[in-house]
Amino acid sequence: MGTTTSAGQRLRGKWEAGEPAFGLWAGIPTSITAELAARAGYDYVCVDLQHGLGTEATMVSMFEAAEVGGAVPLARLAWNEPWLIMRALDLGAAGVILPLIDNAGEAARAVEACRYPPRGRRSYGPIRAELVVGSATPEDLEHDALCFAMIETRDGLDNLEEIAATPGLDGLYVGPSDLSIALGLPPRAVQTDPAEDRKPLADAIERVRIACEAHSLISGMHCAGGAVAKHYADEGFRLITVGVDSSMFRSTVNRELAAARGG
Repeated sequence: MGTTTSAGQRLRGKWEAGEPAFGLWAGIPTSITAELAARAGYDYVCVDLQHGLGTEATMVSMFEAAEVGGAVPLARLAWNEPWLIMRALDLGAAGVILPLIDNAGEAARAVEACRYPPRGRRSYGPIRAELVVGSATPEDLEHDALCFAMIETRDGLDNLEEIAATPGLDGLYVGPSDLSIALGLPPRAVQTDPAEDRKPLADAIERVRIACEAHSLISGMHCAGGAVAKHYADEGFRLITVGVDSSMFRSTVNRELAAARGG
């Protein structure tokens, strides 16, 4: 590998040291918010291409801004589609988070798209990945690419152990909104001390953490604020999204306007 530590290796280094990585979920398609988060000290910026407003072009500029600020660029893709995974990695994502993974076969499909033959089916063309990784060799490129499967469906929860056992998978990431719906609950943000009616979600989240621990995977959690993020870091989660940029912006502008009006 190159002489500098690559983006993916910076996250792996934190995990090897037993430290959590905190990130921002980026749905606003502009480089400045990604750079501001990176310079604030967020370990990663994850560009959301499933529910966010970004496009492939804005994703690249956000990757660049995150890197300038010192954060690791990740992407949550719209679907577990090999060409989307390969494209995001080639354009500079240090890792991908794949939604709605229901079984081990789907998880294996995701891993294959991140690895070159004979371990996978990734096509070679690292137009920006070479810059992010600091190497153009297939071995370095595939070793650096992080692959996370989202657990957010009833099937995904039912097949949790089989998904966690998928060779080459780096981690599982809890999508609490969709997982809430799958459990028959409204999609509210997770809390540090959930009410009794939210207990099934809390139990499911804990099952994901335990499965990750049993299979030496990184456990990921999607949060909506710093206090909740700290709670899950203390619980043992290691890839922790502190919040979503659009939600943070909305809550801040609402709060400050209310303060200005004396509310």
